[in-house]
Amino acid sequence: MLYFERWKIVLIVMLCLAGIVYSAPNFVPKSSLEDVPGWLPHKQINLGLDLRGGSYMLLGLDTGSLEKTRLQDLVGEVRDALRDERIPYTGLGIQGGSVVVNVTRAEDVEKAVDAVEGLATTIAANQFSALPESDLAVTADGQRINVMVTEAAKLQRVQAAVEQSIEIVRRRIDELGTTEPVIQRQGADRILVQVPGLEDPQQLKALLGKTAKMNFRLVSNAMSGQQALATRTVPAGTELLYTADEPKVPVLVERRIMVGGDRLVDATPGFDQRTGEPVVNFRFDSIGGRQFGEVTRDNVGRPFAIVLDNEVISAPRINEPIMGGQGQISGSFTVQDATNLAILLRSGALPVDITILEERTVGPGLGADSIRAGEIAAIIGAAAVILFMIASYGFFGILANIALFLNVMMIFAVLSVLQATLTLPGIAGIVLTIGMAVDANVLIYERIREEVAAGKSPIPAIEAGYNKALSSILDANITTLISAAILFQMGSGPVRGFAVTLAIGIVTSVFTAFTVNRLMVSVWLRRRRPKTITL
Repeated sequence: MLYFERWKIVLIVMLCLAGIVYSAPNFVPKSSLEDVPGWLPHKQINLGLDLRGGSYMLLGLDTGSLEKTRLQDLVGEVRDALRDERIPYTGLGIQGGSVVVNVTRAEDVEKAVDAVEGLATTIAANQFSALPESDLAVTADGQRINVMVTEAAKLQRVQAAVEQSIEIVRRRIDELGTTEPVIQRQGADRILVQVPGLEDPQQLKALLGKTAKMNFRLVSNAMSGQQALATRTVPAGTELLYTADEPKVPVLVERRIMVGGDRLVDATPGFDQRTGEPVVNFRFDSIGGRQFGEVTRDNVGRPFAIVLDNEVISAPRINEPIMGGQGQISGSFTVQDATNLAILLRSGALPVDITILEERTVGPGLGADSIRAGEIAAIIGAAAVILFMIASYGFFGILANIALFLNVMMIFAVLSVLQATLTLPGIAGIVLTIGMAVDANVLIYERIREEVAAGKSPIPAIEAGYNKALSSILDANITTLISAAILFQMGSGPVRGFAVTLAIGIVTSVFTAFTVNRLMVSVWLRRRRPKTITL
């Protein structure tokens, strides 16, 4: 038990040295790491919102609009289905959360029901069942057909919208260049966003508050926007929108979309070569580029509107066909406006509107106070443990303290390599680990005391102490590791941070307290060969 092969000694020493080297960057200023060669460890632990400061937002999703949109789409689908079957009908529309239609001839009702049921798709009823379920419920009351969206379909659409929104929010925040943002679902239709170190929360608010549904439409030549506003007349197939700039100007645009924003593959901020004003350069995919080229070729001389979230951000005139799938958006932008618009277009459109329900900004001063409080707690806890071990076990207590130091270094090293985010509860986990780290040594040393009291010589007593304490050490730490795993799985945010540091601390403390400490005791025994030991 006390014999170590040479390769084991080399491996243990290398792991300890790696822990010291990889944790070292955390104890020097970040500016000093810029001069460190790239092949040397230079990663520091990321600090969470409560330690570094930053922005906190709770976003609410307007999932109620999903059902309305689905019903509107369903009206068109029912119309097309009945027309394809040449079934006459009247009164097609939305009533009370469902689509209703009256079939003109009674003999066509069964045929109409079959046609409408053909629009349905199958979905999984829930995550625990693979049984298929239809997304539409079609019923007939005489010649009146009622089409409803099933609850399972509504739930699935909400879940898909939330997941898509989380991914789009993540892409938008990643464009800001922030480190380790926390973006997670909260409840059925809310998203929690924490961005440590963000110095401009208003920029984040502007990015997350926009749906960013963009499309390109032709400006109507039937009349001007001012005329439509004055006469309160909007020709069929057109829509009255307003410019995004102040003062807002009415623009009459065609409802038909030339090219959708989903055809964009890239958008970057830049400057106009002629005027020097900030612009956004965009590029379509092959299909969008072909569509854009055809429309601009057929409508030279007409203005077209670039519509973002139902606002006209620019309405340039088509001077010549725009081929190649590339173009430019201008509109009295500032550099920041152009950058934000490019980020929105690159990250894609949110499926639903987002409302900022709660907004908080944590100052870096509060984080600094938390760090200082954590440092003081760690120093006091470590000092108390060190003094207790020396007072209780003398020289063996010094060996346990060396193992404790290596344990803390390894925790910092693992967190740095994983680029984990350290929060205030995470610091609490490290402080707790310091207190728990010597538990194994206490068990071992008390076992050795019992063997010495029973009359055994030093080497058999020490070997028996390690052998008999091993099962107790593993039992205690495995149960704590299970608790940490449950906390990580069921918790969120800071609770997960606590669970991560606790789990890492458990693994490193068992390694240092049992393996490293045993190696140091083994080396001491071989060199000193004591006749008696005092514990």
